[in-house]
Amino acid sequence: MGANSSLLSQDSSDGSTHPAKLKLGDIPESCVALVLLYLDPPDICKLARLNRAFRAASSADFIWDAKLPPNYHHLIDEHLTNTSTNLGKHEIYARLTRPVRFDSGNKEFWLDKRTGGVCLSISSKAFNITGIDDRRYWNFIPTDESRFHTIAYLQQIWWLEVEGDVDFRFPRGTYSLLFKLRLGKFTKRPGRWASNNEGVHGWDIKPVQFQLTASDGQHAVSKCFLENMGCWEYHHVGDFVVDDENASTKIKFSLTQIDCTHTKGGLSVDSVLICPSNLVKDFRALL
Repeated sequence: MGANSSLLSQDSSDGSTHPAKLKLGDIPESCVALVLLYLDPPDICKLARLNRAFRAASSADFIWDAKLPPNYHHLIDEHLTNTSTNLGKHEIYARLTRPVRFDSGNKEFWLDKRTGGVCLSISSKAFNITGIDDRRYWNFIPTDESRFHTIAYLQQIWWLEVEGDVDFRFPRGTYSLLFKLRLGKFTKRPGRWASNNEGVHGWDIKPVQFQLTASDGQHAVSKCFLENMGCWEYHHVGDFVVDDENASTKIKFSLTQIDCTHTKGGLSVDSVLICPSNLVKDFRALL
């Protein structure tokens, strides 16, 4: 066993030998890194606080290369042009878990900290909304409720039509698209914010229709009645599959209710979320 036997036994004062007590700091850094490779990023970061060996091992490039999306270099080249080329993979992962704004700040993407999945949010300011310039119909309201600090609020209209699109290099996988909506709005009262459902009407007569279309021909349509008052809700539009992560995928989406036999009003429109389908439950749990 040679020199390595000193790790397994030690001489006592009476000449006998006893097993050595190994400490976490005695484990070779390369062995620690191999173990960390199989853990989720939050667990890796927790273990990195144990001691110097774990902290050093947690920064190994091969660990974080496995956590990053395969096309992460495209995301950096297209959206983080000022990022240093000398960053390690751990630093790149950490940077991409923070929201990265693009398209005049009205769209942003980030990596889910636990899974490394790419998520994307699109502000209502980026939508094409029929009547948005007429304050009799729509208003943009500043609020801390939105990650973009602004929502679109519908006063009243006959023809509801909200459209948008995004062109993005999604990693390979299945994605879901959801509209974040709420009936009613919050108004500021002395010392607090209160739900205000005044003006909410017309949503129980006909359902709204959601659509998405991908550049490769994928298409989804869904319909539902808007019912929940006073709380945000993610409405699932449909799913799409990305096979080529090196090519850009263009997604068009819409929310409509164009039955002109009645008016509708009192709708808050925050954003559209696109995320890996296995993360939808996590986002809904946050509302």
